[in-house]
Order: sequence, then C-alpha cells, then structure tokens
Amino acid sequence: MLIEMAKKAKAASKLLALSETAAKNSFLTGLADALWEGREELLKANSEDVNHARADGLTNALIDRLTVDEDRLKGIIADLTNVLHAEDPIGKVFEKSVQPSGLNLYKQRVPLGVIAVIYESRPNVTVDVASLAIKSGNAVILRGGKETLRTNQVFVSIIHKAMLQAGLPEDAVQFIDQPDRALVFELLKLHQYVDMVIPRGGAQLHQICRENSTIPVITGGIGICHLFVDESANLPASIDVIRNAKIQRPSVCNALDTVLIHERIAQKFLPDLIHQLCQDGVIFHVDSILMDRCGLVETSNVLRASQSDFDIEWLSLNLSIKSVGSLDEAVAHIQAHSTAHSDGILTENASHADRFVKTIDSSVVYVNASTRFTDGAQLGLGSEVAVSTQRLHARGPMGLEELTTYKWVASGDYLTRK
Repeated sequence: MLIEMAKKAKAASKLLALSETAAKNSFLTGLADALWEGREELLKANSEDVNHARADGLTNALIDRLTVDEDRLKGIIADLTNVLHAEDPIGKVFEKSVQPSGLNLYKQRVPLGVIAVIYESRPNVTVDVASLAIKSGNAVILRGGKETLRTNQVFVSIIHKAMLQAGLPEDAVQFIDQPDRALVFELLKLHQYVDMVIPRGGAQLHQICRENSTIPVITGGIGICHLFVDESANLPASIDVIRNAKIQRPSVCNALDTVLIHERIAQKFLPDLIHQLCQDGVIFHVDSILMDRCGLVETSNVLRASQSDFDIEWLSLNLSIKSVGSLDEAVAHIQAHSTAHSDGILTENASHADRFVKTIDSSVVYVNASTRFTDGAQLGLGSEVAVSTQRLHARGPMGLEELTTYKWVASGDYLTRK
C-alpha cells in the first residue's frame, strides 16, 4: 500500500513542480473557503476524536492540541491566507555571476520533491503542511496520530476537493489512514520515492525516525524553553513576558518551561512572580537554595524542584525556577538543559543581551520577548511545517523557502572548458 502511495506522490511531485503560482494560489483560496463551508462536518469529527481521547485517558495537554473549535479553525484559515500572500519561492533566481571562462551562473529555487510528515495530536498540521507543500511545489505524505484520525480524514477530503478544483494533481497530498505503527517503519525505508522525513511529536517518535530512516530526517518541535531575568531587567515588564510565555497556550512546544533569575534580584522578584502567576494556576518548581533564601514554604502551588524538573517539557501550567549568580551561569544552565528550541534574556544591559545572543545556540534566541513568538505565522513565514532544532538543512520554523533546495544553472555560447 505505502509503495503505491509513494509512487503516486513522486509522480505528482513532478507535475506539481511545473504548476504556476496562480494555480497554487487558487488552491489555497478554494481551501480556505471550503474549510469554513465544511466546518460543521469538521467540528463534529473533531468532537468525536476529543471524546475518544478523553475515554482513552490522554493528557489534558494532548487533548488541547487535538481540539479544533471555530476560533482555531479561523486561525487555520488565517494561516492559509498568509501562505496565499507569501511569495512563491519556486523558480526564484539568486547569486548570479559570470566566471572568467564566460560561463553565466545562477542558483534557482526548486522543490525538495516528496516530504513525509509524521505527527501526533495536532490536526491543524494537516492543513499547514498541505498548504506549504503545495505552494512550494512539493508532494506530501501525511501520517497523523490515531487520536485525530476522524478530523484528519475530513481535512484531507476537503484538501483533495480544493486541489481538483484548482487543476492540481490530487495525488500530491497522500494520507495514511491506518494507525498501525508498522507503517511508520515501512515509510521510513522508502528513500527511492521520499526525499525528506519530518517527525512532529515526542522524543520517542524522533528517536524512531533518526534510528530507522534511510531518508534524511529533520527533527525539532520538542521545546524546553528558558527565560533568564538579568539583574538589570525591568521587573514588572518581565513578569508580563513570563506570564505570556507560560500561560498564553501552555500545551505547545514554545511555551516557557524554566525561568532563571539573577540572585541579586531573586528575593525581590520571585515573590511577585509567584503572586501574579499563582492566580493563573501556575505551579512553581523552585530549586531548594532559592526556596530557602526567599523563605518559601511548600504549598500546592510552590514545590521544591528536583534536578530532573529542569529537563522536562512541561506542556502544562508548571514552571521550573532557579537562581543563578551571573549571565555565564545562566548560559551554562541553558546549554546543559535546553533542547535548542527557544530561549531568551530579559535585560536592560545591551552588552549582556549581545553576549547572550552570541553564546546561546538555539533555533530562536529572544531579547525582551516571549518565547511564544516561535511560530511560522508570527515570524512572517505564513505558517510552518515544523520547528527545526538542528543545523541542517533549516533551523527554526520551516516555511516555504525551507521546503526548497536549489540547482545551479549554467549557460554559455557553446562554451568549452580549456
């Protein structure tokens, strides 16, 4: 089954690479309209997925990720509109040059080919990936989790109808509707047809893909995110940023997990931070030294942190807190515990900000801003396929250009090499 699916995707990718921007934009416009028109069927299917997920004992974080309501559907459609208005990267010419031999050179953007995306819980990924893949001229094979099967089936049905109406090859979007995990292992061996694998899920899924794939894999999306409150920081403003990073949507990968506080301001800052965020239901895991220094006692909202707490992607209203004696100590902690997703500093000291940016090697590094901005739409990419935390071939949110490669084009007047 998968080989035939992959063959169809490969053949469709050749046709899609020749598609004009107008046809791809027509697909995006039609898809946005069709999603809203089909919202009743879509939300019904999602409600069934949510009910089954609750019955199966999924965590609140996972249930939040798989939930689609009208507001979230509007957000999905808004992201489609962003992709629609984004520049089509395919065919873009750059780095022109003329060599001493007379050879004219330039690089030209081309699609990657066929992309397989394996993901869990978040059905919006189905639309995000399909829209970005089609706009960038790529075919895609989608494998969502069993917990969102009904929602994804409706999404894919709507996507296929929009593709046919736009005159694009329907086979360019393939969907694996069988939850059997063995199919993932089979997919990871189809290097003859698939050009890249992108897993979006937990650490176990990433490990499976890295260890079993014969296809290049881009990993990311696991975020243990930090903010360091420097001694010079504007403290009231820092609380606002931390609050946004933690509670705006705690179940996603760019939500804040750990706050590091300079020891010179910790006794003043931490009680205010706890007072503010306890009202939002945040549970603080505070390192023992800081607990004792601030005279804190354990409550239902304030706990003594274990060392392992600083290696947890909480995906919930939990927040680890630690004091550090210097910028260098903060950097060392982040380097030891970060997943290279999103980390930032809150400071009024420009040299500290500069040093932090130079020494922290995360995909997105922030100065005086919430980690919640690590998002394709927020960073001007329209949407994202994933957030890459590796160095090759892309880093951070992967938008249209990150789904392309390039070829050299060389021309001469019947030129021969001497």
